[in-house]
Amino acid sequence: MWQRRAFLKAAGAGFVASLLPQRAEALAEAELVFASSVQRSAGKYGAALITETGRLIASIDLPDRGHDITYSSVLGRAVVFARQPGTFAVVFDPDGRAPPVTLTSAEGRHFFGHGAFSPDGTLLYATENDFDAARGVIGIYDVAAGYARIGEFETFGVGPHEILLMPDGRTFVVANGGIETHPDFGRTELNLDTMEPSLCFIDRRDGTLIGQLKLASHLHQLSIRHMAVDARNRVWFGCQFRGDGNLHPQLVGYATLDGEIRLIELPDETLGDLRNYVGSVAASADGSLVAVSSPDGDTILAIDAEAQKPLMLSSLPSGCGLAPDRSGFVASTGLGDMVGLAGSSMSRRTFDFGFDNHLRRLRG
Repeated sequence: MWQRRAFLKAAGAGFVASLLPQRAEALAEAELVFASSVQRSAGKYGAALITETGRLIASIDLPDRGHDITYSSVLGRAVVFARQPGTFAVVFDPDGRAPPVTLTSAEGRHFFGHGAFSPDGTLLYATENDFDAARGVIGIYDVAAGYARIGEFETFGVGPHEILLMPDGRTFVVANGGIETHPDFGRTELNLDTMEPSLCFIDRRDGTLIGQLKLASHLHQLSIRHMAVDARNRVWFGCQFRGDGNLHPQLVGYATLDGEIRLIELPDETLGDLRNYVGSVAASADGSLVAVSSPDGDTILAIDAEAQKPLMLSSLPSGCGLAPDRSGFVASTGLGDMVGLAGSSMSRRTFDFGFDNHLRRLRG
């Protein structure tokens, strides 16, 4: 039987000490700061803060592999979530003013690697798996009570992955990947023949389902995973295809609160480059561009959101993490590179650790 992990050490205990005075000064002066989970040598894991100039500000230790990071500008706190089926999340202060806090998922739940804060910073939300019931939930955590878990909402689907708060501050959008997993079987996907992915809009205040959107039934093996919101408040999403590898369905689309959901038409050659896998989605600072990554295809694609057409295709080995800067995107790779794309002025930087799947812009 699968057992809940017992952590033998507090995650990130060295973060405050690692924030040397010159690095604290750099953090205060930096206009853009990015964060990512990282993989170090010898099987160790952490999260790192890096400025727009590629300067490493600080790092935090993690007990196991992390996934995505969310940030509250009100609190000045960030949270890194464990990769599925991990059971930890670590809250940390990017300025190093307070020690990290390690959270453990509730019994019968594990994290899916993503979360979001309420606009006022009083609540933290996390996508979670109620694995014995094979249903997705949003765990709710009270910040003032030391991040105590105070309840949960349904995600109205199976295998929820990314969660975003819409610009109205009231509506969550959740990508239900549709794939059933259970920690007894690790990351094995248990229901590929009967998958039902969906994209759900949920009222943050009471968990009410506002709307559930699904693609055509013949695309039921197209798992919706990652999202970004453009200038028109459309939710762009990227998919991972779990069907016949000889098929290459469209992988990128958008949805609206009005109930529209559609896949855009990418050229066959581009779909071939993406290799049935979108690992991350980001919108540019002005919301006019959307970028998607495929670490399986070593490809980054930028799309004109208004024209719904590819604008740029770049080869980037092991590239997955994406975040906007002022004029384009910054991408990170599992090989330790950060590069600017689609108009970004950032030059390539290489670090002695590998970036995990996601890159988040914390400030600027």
